[in-house]
Amino acid sequence: MRIRSIGARLTIWYTSLLTLTFLLLGGTAYGLLAYSLSRDMDTALNGVAEVLAQRARVEGSAVVPSDVDELFRRFFGFSPLERHIEMFDPRGRRDSRQPPSRSNQLPLSPKALKNASQGLSTFETVESTGSYPARVLTMPVIRAGRVTNLVQVGMSLENMYKTRRRFLLIMAAVLPFGLLLAGGGGWLLARRALKPVDIMTQAARRISGEHLDERLQETGSGDELDRLAKTLNDMLGRLDDAFHQIRQFSADASHELQTPLTILKGEMEVALRSQRSSEEYQRVLKSGLEEIDRINHLVEGLLLLARADAGVLRMDLRPVELKELLQEIYEQMNVVADNRSISFHPSSLETVSVRGDREHLRRLLLNLVDNAIKYTPAGGSVALSLQSDEEWASVRISDTGIGLSKDEQERIFTRFHRATEARSQREGGVGLGLCIARSIAEAHGGRIQVESTPGQGSTFTVLLPQT
Repeated sequence: MRIRSIGARLTIWYTSLLTLTFLLLGGTAYGLLAYSLSRDMDTALNGVAEVLAQRARVEGSAVVPSDVDELFRRFFGFSPLERHIEMFDPRGRRDSRQPPSRSNQLPLSPKALKNASQGLSTFETVESTGSYPARVLTMPVIRAGRVTNLVQVGMSLENMYKTRRRFLLIMAAVLPFGLLLAGGGGWLLARRALKPVDIMTQAARRISGEHLDERLQETGSGDELDRLAKTLNDMLGRLDDAFHQIRQFSADASHELQTPLTILKGEMEVALRSQRSSEEYQRVLKSGLEEIDRINHLVEGLLLLARADAGVLRMDLRPVELKELLQEIYEQMNVVADNRSISFHPSSLETVSVRGDREHLRRLLLNLVDNAIKYTPAGGSVALSLQSDEEWASVRISDTGIGLSKDEQERIFTRFHRATEARSQREGGVGLGLCIARSIAEAHGGRIQVESTPGQGSTFTVLLPQT
């Protein structure tokens, strides 16, 4: 069964890692203890043997001295009951003059006898008649350059084995207790560390599409969980903005569609109330077609923006001569400018080619020129220019119109947004033109820049990558 709780998984991993660490450290400590005990025993046996060998060289006697107990206490700190001291001649025969041993004699191995004949000492672990093996040192006594005697010192390994066993028992007793404490502490630490996650989870459950203004609590500690809360709050902020835009978009689209539909329905109802002449019916139908064109224009704009947002805006990419396209737009919009008593003139139209969709680029530039003429008062002017550098083609549409504030410059590309001055002039339009223009520019890998001063006019610059 899979454990779902992160705290439980962390506790299990933590406890498992601690168990492995404990076993590794315990095994290392046990090995070091065994090595240390063995080394200390060998050092003590060598000390006892050195003293006995020195006495044998000085006194010329191969008899075990009577102060053996004091000798063992000096090097071991105590006099063990199962100790072994023997003196042999160079051939390995025990001297009959020695007093009886307190313990059973240990054998003199051929290896020890051979090494002694070469002047070498030999450490061995041999089986004894007791319950535990014995550690034995065989050391030659050298006098006048030759081996005169052999000293054999041994001691039971009982104390060392019992010390190692006690260490293992202590480790076995401490391990479960230590793991229990570590596991409990790990569980408490995991719950405490994950408590902010539970708080964020509860807060996230309360947040819905109607309450996106709520935020997760940030501790300000700057740790990973605090950064997660900040990231989630940023995401909620973007979602809140997106939901707000969608609601605003739906409300604005409904409003913009409702007006022509209401007009269309009203005119049709009035026309049907009584018998009308053919001229009156034609007037009603003509007015209805105008409203249908308005609705169609709005729907086309919304569809274009939807495709652009989804990244599926259909583009027929071909080389487009911008100078030729701008001249066509000038000829088309010059009539509109004349009707409004606005001076409209092109200047500095360089020959520049870009790769793009001609109809979409035409719509982009027409929207900008139409806005420039629409929001420029009579007697003003609109200028159109085209320049290029090594990377970008730059189309500039400048006017002497109403201008835009800094705040308006940041919002004019929002759908259905219309500047305050534009609304006060009751100009036609639904506020999609600039949004559509920006979407087309970005679909071509370009962008639109705006510079404006309220009451003095605006300059829109379209930057498109050159072929």
